[in-house]
Amino acid sequence: MHDVNRHRRRPGGPPPARSRRALLAGSSAGFGMLALGGMVGAAAPVARRPGGGTARSVVFCFMDGGPSHVDTFDPKPELVRRQGEAIGEARVSRRSQSAASRVWLGSPWAFRQRGSSGLWVSDLLPCIAGIADEVCVVRSIVGQLPLHGQQALLTHTGRILGQAPSFGAWVTYGLASDNADLPGYVVLNNDWVPNGGLENFGSAYLPATCQATAIRAAGSPVDNILPGAPSDRQRALLDLVTAQDHRFAAQASDTAAIEALVANQETAFRMQGSVPAVLDVSGEPEHVRRLYGLDSDDEHERLYALQALRARRLVEAGVRFVEITCPSFDGNNSPWDQHGQLKALHEKNARVTDRAVAALVVDLKRRGLLGETIVLWGGEMGRTPHTPAVTPDCGRDHHVDGYSMFLAGGGFRGGVTYGETDDFGNAVVRDPVDIHDIHATILARMGIDHERLTFRHGGRDHRLTDVHGRVLTGLLSG
Repeated sequence: MHDVNRHRRRPGGPPPARSRRALLAGSSAGFGMLALGGMVGAAAPVARRPGGGTARSVVFCFMDGGPSHVDTFDPKPELVRRQGEAIGEARVSRRSQSAASRVWLGSPWAFRQRGSSGLWVSDLLPCIAGIADEVCVVRSIVGQLPLHGQQALLTHTGRILGQAPSFGAWVTYGLASDNADLPGYVVLNNDWVPNGGLENFGSAYLPATCQATAIRAAGSPVDNILPGAPSDRQRALLDLVTAQDHRFAAQASDTAAIEALVANQETAFRMQGSVPAVLDVSGEPEHVRRLYGLDSDDEHERLYALQALRARRLVEAGVRFVEITCPSFDGNNSPWDQHGQLKALHEKNARVTDRAVAALVVDLKRRGLLGETIVLWGGEMGRTPHTPAVTPDCGRDHHVDGYSMFLAGGGFRGGVTYGETDDFGNAVVRDPVDIHDIHATILARMGIDHERLTFRHGGRDHRLTDVHGRVLTGLLSG
């Protein structure tokens, strides 16, 4: 809520002129927030499923570039037995990088059954293997194009061409934030833009208040957000800028963008008193800091550990949707994209992320937050089970005909798999899933009907899942 007492009369001075925003603030949360509240308020009651799910937040651990499914969660002994054999014309795919002359490549990591559930996880991810009983692995995801940009946009927005709101923007639009002093959607990044660009995290035609706030791992987390309460001088400056915005809006035919700007400015003002404290992990117990990996000798692992711990603190503080991207240690903005040096670089990526992802799940569970927080892990694609030639430094190429993601918490079943690829991990043979199904199922766990969460734009109603999507009830515990 806006504090109308900020507009105090100076002793002995004339009454201050009241801007349009200040006038509306006296009876509500301000015109900018009125506009947003009207739109969100119209969406959420319609979108809510009667007796729907209880999850309130999502943490998306985005493995940029595409980790190999056949080296993580989808064991294929046949690849080891047939390594070096040509895949043949019958196995060539029109959608993934493929040719008849390519040869099968077995996994350099052993798979083992983990936990009481016996879930198969490879030695590449020893810490995630330790939380196997919390993990629901989907092995049968099918993409559209073997291109990073298009697949990243599909994963985030449900469209390969972009120009659509991201998943986090839709969640924020549908449910708003649980904390008025923090943005509803946060991306914990490492100061670089993934393939597909900033549209991965944008709000497109939804209100600008729904787009992501980026928080970097190294250096100042957010530009112009400093520790300490906002000053009276900053309040006066914001009032001046807001008054100018409203004078401009009075002459404009469409004020929605201007009012969203006003709302974002107000949020940024309040963030100064809340964001630094939420992002500061120095007060966390030493055993928690070690759990995530903040004691690591590897700089990239420390950066990822910091962002994972911040993710827990953000959802604990009421942020709806948090995404964590991977650090880039070799100048590649698709860190898991190992066309060569599969063993060395997949191991580096795993070392950077594995401990912190597992720690996030463990920490959320210890704090009683896992039941209301959905953790989603995965990249925009998988990797081919074949390679041009088996060499010590060979790799895997882009694969969208069947790959894996996992979910934990938020009412998802633990220690189970869903869907199946063939004996080589080359194509889906049972229960194909697309990203719209994942989106629809997560929304359902948050109490939202994906078919009714819509926004009118360009003459028609749009939704995250477009004309697709089904709730995968087989993933849910109840």
